[in-house]
Amino acid sequence: MTGKIPDGPRRGRRREEPTMAAIARLAGVSAPTVSRVLNGRSGVASETRRQVAALLREHGYRRPSAADPAPSVEVVFYGLESHLAVSILRGVEEVVRQQDFAVGFTDVLSRAVTQHSWAEQLLARRPVGVIAAHSYFTAQEYAVLAAGGIPLVALDPSGVPPDAVPSVGAANWSGGIAAARHLLELGHRRIAVIGGPARSLIARARLEACRAALDAAGVPLEERFLRTGRFFFEDGLEFGRDLLTSPDPPTAVLCGNDLQALGVYEAARQAGLTIPDDLSVVGFDDLEYTRWCGPPMTTVRQPFEEMGATAATLVLAFAAGEPPSQTRVELPTTLVIRASTGPPPRH
Repeated sequence: MTGKIPDGPRRGRRREEPTMAAIARLAGVSAPTVSRVLNGRSGVASETRRQVAALLREHGYRRPSAADPAPSVEVVFYGLESHLAVSILRGVEEVVRQQDFAVGFTDVLSRAVTQHSWAEQLLARRPVGVIAAHSYFTAQEYAVLAAGGIPLVALDPSGVPPDAVPSVGAANWSGGIAAARHLLELGHRRIAVIGGPARSLIARARLEACRAALDAAGVPLEERFLRTGRFFFEDGLEFGRDLLTSPDPPTAVLCGNDLQALGVYEAARQAGLTIPDDLSVVGFDDLEYTRWCGPPMTTVRQPFEEMGATAATLVLAFAAGEPPSQTRVELPTTLVIRASTGPPPRH
């Protein structure tokens, strides 16, 4: 049994030494399968196990030493927000640990400005694959990873990923529709909407969904009730103050995410208003602490752990040479009704 080791970057080895990925390509199996053979684990057919073992001996595969970095899947965040990152990383880790890989993460915004892009910096670490979460990555950055043979999957991308990059996201449109309809069914007609950044596709999808639901009900969104900004608490507070101190203020506010909604909570408190008796508030994301705030928040749940797990499954399939049949996976959102919404005040 002979074969030439494919050319490619090495993970801290001498140039002539094979990598696990190279052995996997020669055997026509995935890198996790080679790992199972190396570690004597079950789940590998006898003939495949013999073939992989023979290739390992033939090419003199050397197990990584303690000084060598462990094979990993890297998750790249554009602004590492712990309330989202922990759930996403938990979902990624659940999948990759079954393949004996580690999980790493990079926050693009927190890294010092260098002459190299984040993609070039990742290339030096040679991850098995990369998941870009909420990131604005460019075609050039994708090309850097592709040239290095590192697959990329976009998770809930803020922009439009290149056609060759599969993506995983949530049903932002249907979530926005459900949130707006909930307030309409409660009887609200003066409904304000606080949206996210204009360049973010997910923010625009949520905003336009709310607008479409209101239009369909004959309650068009008034410009005086529309604000857009960052997905931050501070923006929710600023916009909330502005809306609640205006003449004929809204009776309900739909927010682009839970942090903005918490800002509106504080604006209502400062204005002496009670939620939901004087003002109904709806968020988006279902962060863990929204069920503990006062009152517990009505919000649209995004399945962050499932999204992370799905992205990890896709990137590992790519790494194993199995391009997925779907280039866009959209997971359902769910309206979670709690105590922050109720009928509009009668006065």
